[in-house]
Amino acid sequence: MKTFIYADKFFMKSGVKGPGYLEITDGLFGDYVTQLPKEEVHVIDQKGQWIAPGLVDTHIHGFMNHDVMDNDAQGIHVMSEGLLSCGVTSFLPTTLTSTKERLKDVAETIGKMYTEVKGAKIQGIYFEGPFFTEEHKGAQNPSYFGDPDLTTFHEWQEASGGLIKKIALAPERHGVKEFVKQVTDEGVVVSLGHSSATLEEAQEAVEAGASVFVHAFNGMSGLNHREPGMVGALMSLHHVFSELICDGHHVHRNAAEILMEKAGHDHIALITDCMMAGGMPDGDYNLGEFPVVVKDGTARLESGNLAGSILKLKEAIKNVVDWGIATPEQAIMMATLVPAVSCKIDDKCGSLTKGRAADFIVLNPEMELQATYLDGTERFRA
Repeated sequence: MKTFIYADKFFMKSGVKGPGYLEITDGLFGDYVTQLPKEEVHVIDQKGQWIAPGLVDTHIHGFMNHDVMDNDAQGIHVMSEGLLSCGVTSFLPTTLTSTKERLKDVAETIGKMYTEVKGAKIQGIYFEGPFFTEEHKGAQNPSYFGDPDLTTFHEWQEASGGLIKKIALAPERHGVKEFVKQVTDEGVVVSLGHSSATLEEAQEAVEAGASVFVHAFNGMSGLNHREPGMVGALMSLHHVFSELICDGHHVHRNAAEILMEKAGHDHIALITDCMMAGGMPDGDYNLGEFPVVVKDGTARLESGNLAGSILKLKEAIKNVVDWGIATPEQAIMMATLVPAVSCKIDDKCGSLTKGRAADFIVLNPEMELQATYLDGTERFRA
């Protein structure tokens, strides 16, 4: 017997459809239809609700008191299960700057177990660092910073089984151009951040193949009328994507709106940059090697600087709609298809496409998460 899900709206790749029915067969999406076939079928009735692709978090360090850098496979399993409550069905576990050996061990651990997770699916690994600049170190340890090194990267990639999909670096480091050209030829996305780079330096990295900017506005040289810097680069360069944290703390809503107007919603990937305190009460935590205090919706170092976030991606899509800077369709696109495209994993996730795994979420018209489905099976209910 065929199964169809009925809803008022479906956020398809080509646009919004509905009301109608989306077929789910053997855990995969089938056809979208406006009328049911005459044969007997099973209907999952979500009248009054909206169906969107499962959210895709391409920059997340931790959740539910676990950090990717703990190098603990069980912790990754807990993250995977917990993220379903955020509407996330695919993610890239994200590292922090550390020793070469520690990063290799973490890559190997995830590479060995990533297919075993039962919740949100691991679609790759994101190496955030360690090729950064001290001036914009953020919550990264500068004692491990260095210039891009292909030999070291290939050791990490080999340890991961080829799972590293994205790596971040500062454009002004020595040897960036050659490094970027090589790894992008190998299919790895290069993102730019934690950087004091000039517009010219950023542009040179983009021309070499870099295509993403790390958490826009944060950890980078700001826009100046005489030197546009990294912020000027992400706003003016073509064919690049910007990660954006929309928790109301990292980026002022007006700044987020300006970026959306300049770059286009289809070039902005909503991310969380969530650390281990996501889904946990206020208190004392760690981000990598640094103690962090979580209070009043923020995670901060002892210096007072922001240290990742405790944002859930389901909150980000609601925020940008509530702030009036994106439509529901644009918000969902920025948290599904755009991050997937930006990390070259859109062949696996990010859209309600026939033949793909039926990973989707149910939202009400207020953009509140009602349920998360994985492979056509309900796995979370609000």
